[in-house]
Amino acid sequence: MDIQIGRGKTARRAYGIDEIALVPGPRTLDPSLADTHWEIGGIRREIPIIASAMDGVVDVGMAVKLTELGALGVLNLEGIQTRYEDPTPVLERIAAVDKNEFVPLMQALYSTPIQPELIERRVKEIKQQGGIAAVSATPAGAVRFGEVVAKAGADLFFVQATVVSTAHLSPESITPLNLEAFCRAMPIPVILGNCVTYEVALNLMKAGAAGILVGIGPGAACTSRGVLGVGVPQATAIADCAAARDEFYRQTGTYVNIIADGGLITGGDICKCIACGADGVMIGSPFARAAEAPGRGYHWGMATPSPVLPRGTRIRVGTTGTLQEILRGPAKLDDGTHNLLGALQTSMGTLGAKDIREMQQVEVIIAPSLLTEGKVYQKAQQLGMGK
Repeated sequence: MDIQIGRGKTARRAYGIDEIALVPGPRTLDPSLADTHWEIGGIRREIPIIASAMDGVVDVGMAVKLTELGALGVLNLEGIQTRYEDPTPVLERIAAVDKNEFVPLMQALYSTPIQPELIERRVKEIKQQGGIAAVSATPAGAVRFGEVVAKAGADLFFVQATVVSTAHLSPESITPLNLEAFCRAMPIPVILGNCVTYEVALNLMKAGAAGILVGIGPGAACTSRGVLGVGVPQATAIADCAAARDEFYRQTGTYVNIIADGGLITGGDICKCIACGADGVMIGSPFARAAEAPGRGYHWGMATPSPVLPRGTRIRVGTTGTLQEILRGPAKLDDGTHNLLGALQTSMGTLGAKDIREMQQVEVIIAPSLLTEGKVYQKAQQLGMGK
């Protein structure tokens, strides 16, 4: 239902993940029976969670470890890993710099040219250690490095920007990336994003995307919503794009994954995204807290080093446990940020959902008091859900 903002302007109400709750149905099942497997680009994974292509989250070691644990990590091809042969001292500088000097430092560090030979090397390093080599670039980066990525033998290519569409207008001097031609030419599956609307999601699927990333600005280190005023709360964005997926499947018989990207911290957040229609999720800050993460307890957005309009910041997330503990447990924390797989399986058991498809069908209600009702002591003492 539209709401009138003023004469001549109406708006649709949209909902964020914190505003909804999942309702148990008539059946429950043992969590061990919950099947969380999914498939993206022909690659089957036990855990429907992808680590974001951010320099504080994924390096070669993290990509390999995530693969071993049943998930997936995406390497940023326009970041530190492909600009510096040894990224260690660079990451140490980023972690040590004062917050007032952070953005200028990032702009300087990221002005070093990307080395195509390092792209090929990083992909091969992941593959040689048995990891799934998923990589990410902006549309401009995809134009420059698509052939290098394909030659190196990457498994998945994520083409990401704040907003990606098939109807991009550029100055006459610039030839924009033709997404349909790119998807057709690449010998590996291409995942496109980000978007938040039914129409754009449907057009990206028609262009040949193997998956769609949904989310503009909800990420913990992203400032796009403040800088640009652009975004749609995740619950509504996911539901709209999932509807486009279902319509595309009805038209073509091809199923394209919807991946909720950004703003997810706890296992409950992941569960609610899937209930809204997502097939999987992409998260950054929860993995940035792993002992193995390259960010050394810090997390920063992909658009932070922009030389003209930074749309990200550096946040301190700390180190709370190993990647194993965060992803599969056993949990050392009680706030939902450890054992994300266990949380998903337990939620599915509570809701009676045997697999991801059934989880997408559970009842969702509007519940703005879900995270605060009865939690006075936790909030006052900064424990559990009150942290």
